[in-house]
Amino acid sequence: MTLASSKEEYSDYDSSCDSSHGWISDFSFGSSSSVSVSSSLATDTTFSSSSRASNYKPHKANQAHWEAIRRLRRADGSVGLHDFRLLRRLGSGDIGNVYLCRLRNAMSECLYAMKVVDREALAVRNKLVRAEMEKEIIAMLDHPFLPTLYAQFDASHYSCLVMEFCPGGDLHAARQRQPSRRFSVSSAKFYAAETLLALEYLHMMGVVYRDLKPENVLVREDGHIMLSDFDLSLKCDVVPKLLRTRREPPQTAGDRSSAPKKGSTHSCVGPLPPVLSCFTSGGRKLDAHPRMRNKKKKLLSESMQEVETELVAEPINARSKSFVGTHEYLAPEVISGGGHGSAVDWWTLGVFLFELLYGTTPFKGENNEKTLVNIIKQPLTFPKMSVIKSSSSSSKVEADEELARAQDLISKLLVKNPKKRLGSSKGSVEIKRHEFFRGVNWALIRSVRPPESPCRDSAKKINNNTRNTSRKQEMRDATYEISQHFEYF
Repeated sequence: MTLASSKEEYSDYDSSCDSSHGWISDFSFGSSSSVSVSSSLATDTTFSSSSRASNYKPHKANQAHWEAIRRLRRADGSVGLHDFRLLRRLGSGDIGNVYLCRLRNAMSECLYAMKVVDREALAVRNKLVRAEMEKEIIAMLDHPFLPTLYAQFDASHYSCLVMEFCPGGDLHAARQRQPSRRFSVSSAKFYAAETLLALEYLHMMGVVYRDLKPENVLVREDGHIMLSDFDLSLKCDVVPKLLRTRREPPQTAGDRSSAPKKGSTHSCVGPLPPVLSCFTSGGRKLDAHPRMRNKKKKLLSESMQEVETELVAEPINARSKSFVGTHEYLAPEVISGGGHGSAVDWWTLGVFLFELLYGTTPFKGENNEKTLVNIIKQPLTFPKMSVIKSSSSSSKVEADEELARAQDLISKLLVKNPKKRLGSSKGSVEIKRHEFFRGVNWALIRSVRPPESPCRDSAKKINNNTRNTSRKQEMRDATYEISQHFEYF
């Protein structure tokens, strides 16, 4: 069964391209469509050297999939298409197709996803720059919720990227399986939190994603998420900085009269230490004067305040006038054409969370044109639907409160003026502080049990099925050579 989105996408170079993002679970290759290449045509070009490829992915250092690629690279010196067996097509996008594959080495049962791009076809469509940009971005990523580029090589006029395979499909398909085709508030919070961390890392690396939607959020074997598709992303400069927030210590009744005003102050510089005068004038200490005493008390109070340090890495100066994205997720500033920056990702996060909770996007119209008009002019409203009770909510009142917090966050993310939008100035730091994410342990979120996990048995089932077909094909394609036309959808 094919699960594809009906949403249409605009690209940087072509304003009328159709794209479907989905997962095809029952498509398999026959002997006539097997694709391969001789070793002379495929060269490993993932990194400038093999050592760089093996040292720059600490999050995957002990992963079996990564070790299998490293062993292959050490043994053969490079990785090419001849080292893989393509099993079936998983899905197709605007610039290429994704195939399920595995190493031909019988000792390895690791499954990978291989994205194949026809460079000649993209050059004709003036989209080759997008493919190169995606390849450059994926190669520099090293984050638990973003794809890992295991290998990259060229085969004839095709470019191949070997990445992680996510057996759980995408969140669009997962939402279709939920009651009323929408997630509970707790499930939506989980997926939104992990997506927020992925966007935070991208912004820190100087990447504006610009294509967030459930179809591009994949579910790994362990139930955690992985963003995909970076061909619409924008690379820009970013200057990270540490934001230090002074918070007042608990006060006693005697201290309240001389304590500073409530609230906290933000500064890129730490609090000054107390400066105590030890000089005297005419046998009288300078700090004996009431003004000096007050000044000393103020400095002592500031030194006792707790300092909370946060990393702010938001590319607030990024600007682009490209009309890119999916209609229902386009930010108002993208539609107006006046230029947009990193705040578009926070708009799409609001639409993303809205769709997870309500099963539809907030400004969807009868057609694409009506949708764009609604985004610009229509105020945000929330459907009147019964709340899907979370497992953590013990009563309907708590469920309603959870939903109210989610609606408040969505309202602040879907502000049409990007300068007033939550996250526009300090990025994810502002969004993490929202009440909706109260109780989220950001540092240990990977230890949280996901709402649903694709059974490990599903991966084993794929392995068993592909192993049987692989044995039958080994006798047929002993001479493994690339066909003149790599099947391009």
